[in-house]
Amino acid sequence: MTDPNRTATQDRPKSDQLGELDEGPEQAEDPLARDLAVALTKLQRVRDRTFAQMADIVADQLDIAVFHCLLRLESEGPMRAGVLAEALYADPSSVSRQVATLVKRGLVARVPDPEDGRACVLSVTDNGQAMVEDTRRRRTASVGKIVADWPTDDRADFVRLLEKFVGDYERFRPELLAALRRRLDATAV
Repeated sequence: MTDPNRTATQDRPKSDQLGELDEGPEQAEDPLARDLAVALTKLQRVRDRTFAQMADIVADQLDIAVFHCLLRLESEGPMRAGVLAEALYADPSSVSRQVATLVKRGLVARVPDPEDGRACVLSVTDNGQAMVEDTRRRRTASVGKIVADWPTDDRADFVRLLEKFVGDYERFRPELLAALRRRLDATAV
């Protein structure tokens, strides 16, 4: 039986709800923005399927969320686990479990915090660094194959525009989340 109080937004997958803002009548839908949103959704689905298939093939490799912890530590340097959780927009307890995996595998070490000897920071080990470098080489080769037939100007434009989009998305992210919270609060009443 369908609940007459449910909205169309509530019936959509959560991943589709995240990209919405409160729209007033003055905000007409931009067809290019819609096309971009559809393309990004397709990209995410393809990436999700690819990661799942890769996990099945290489069972001893790190879970993607664990690997993101390693990448962040490698790119930004040693940090406390709480700072890492904030940087990843992740729950601290989840990050704690992911870090434990990295430490157990010898990819990250807990070292005394130079600013506060009572605390520790997480630092990438030589083995962790080697894994990151190997992964970057393979990822670069894979992306290179995907865009190999693209003219150099197209590749340069795509990099420039994608970096701009990611930066703008990052800055706009708090507003997207606030709009989602408002909408969910309004439907919970």
